[in-house]
Amino acid sequence: MYDISMRKRALALVSQGRSLNSVSKETGISRAAIRSWQDRLEPLPRMTPPAPEPPADEIAYAYLLGLYLGDGCISAHPRSTGYYLRIACADAWPGLLQECREAIQKVVPGIGVYTLQRQGCAAVTSYSRQWPHLFPQHGPGKKHERAISLVPWQREIVNTHPWEFIRGLIHSDGCRITNWTTRLVAGTRKRYEYPRYFFTNVSGDIRQLYTDTLDKLGVQWTYCTRNGDPFNISVARKASVALMDAHVGPKY
Repeated sequence: MYDISMRKRALALVSQGRSLNSVSKETGISRAAIRSWQDRLEPLPRMTPPAPEPPADEIAYAYLLGLYLGDGCISAHPRSTGYYLRIACADAWPGLLQECREAIQKVVPGIGVYTLQRQGCAAVTSYSRQWPHLFPQHGPGKKHERAISLVPWQREIVNTHPWEFIRGLIHSDGCRITNWTTRLVAGTRKRYEYPRYFFTNVSGDIRQLYTDTLDKLGVQWTYCTRNGDPFNISVARKASVALMDAHVGPKY
């Protein structure tokens, strides 16, 4: 019913990480037919991975690195030598989701980016053989269960664009909130509000990357221990909050 060229085109789209449903809609070929071709497909010879390439846009990469360390993961495609990068973005902040998409496309120009909707969040997803080279922190298991450190070329990018790295970390695992307390003023107790930034991550290594970068930027911070766990890092000093507001700001 379908000629060889149609079969090759459909299978090529699937190999790029596209879903059967999207390929079926684009080509007009039924999902059952595409699935049957996959089942009969001979195993592909393993191709030599391409040589590592630097990120095309270092500013976008510094931001994307922060997002990846907070809410990102990389997984291998079961039928090819490529990998999926997935960044989880909450539905409450559509601007963050759009920035994530744009950062991916700037880091690897021409790459496809699509969104998988989940309950309360969306996974911004992209397929490339370059992801393990661009994020060498990738590995088996959860990030907080393995050592996380930057390789020299990543450190150079973060040192050059530290605020973009901080923005990525805050946009993934941080927030800007308004705290309040009360004070006696001329015998009257009045409510006093002040802004504060929080960053929360279970990985001690990732928290260290965050605080080391804050130190270089002159931002004062403190640990905010809860239930004995030092997972929360607070920035509350007025001058430091002003710096964070100028370069990071609240999620949107």
